[in-house]
Amino acid sequence: VQLQASGGGLVQAGDSLRLSCAASGRTFSIYTMGWFRQAPGKERAFVAAQRRGDGSTYYADSVKGRFTISRDNAKNTVYLQMNSLKPEDTANYYCAAGRDIIMSSIRNPQGYNYWGQGTLVTVSS
Repeated sequence: VQLQASGGGLVQAGDSLRLSCAASGRTFSIYTMGWFRQAPGKERAFVAAQRRGDGSTYYADSVKGRFTISRDNAKNTVYLQMNSLKPEDTANYYCAAGRDIIMSSIRNPQGYNYWGQGTLVTVSS
């Protein structure tokens, strides 16, 4: 699976952005999809994920209520709608896909097999 993330940019605090991640291949629906972010000097951190099958969603506490992950299996695309952006949301955002991720590991980047190249989100105050 190859992943291509897009949609990043420079916005002001309080603005919204929608990130997209397009996947190659015809088996997109079998993957759990996740979004992670990495700010300069920090480790890659979990943002959101959506399980394959039942579509259950999971969020980091820092984005809960502001970000929404969704997927369109027909378009092989996962989205991250980001509202009420804050300067601390500034980071490179990565999408990831994993096939056999158990629920307890869904926030762990090591469980994901495929990664996109990242898209930069910068939020000014």
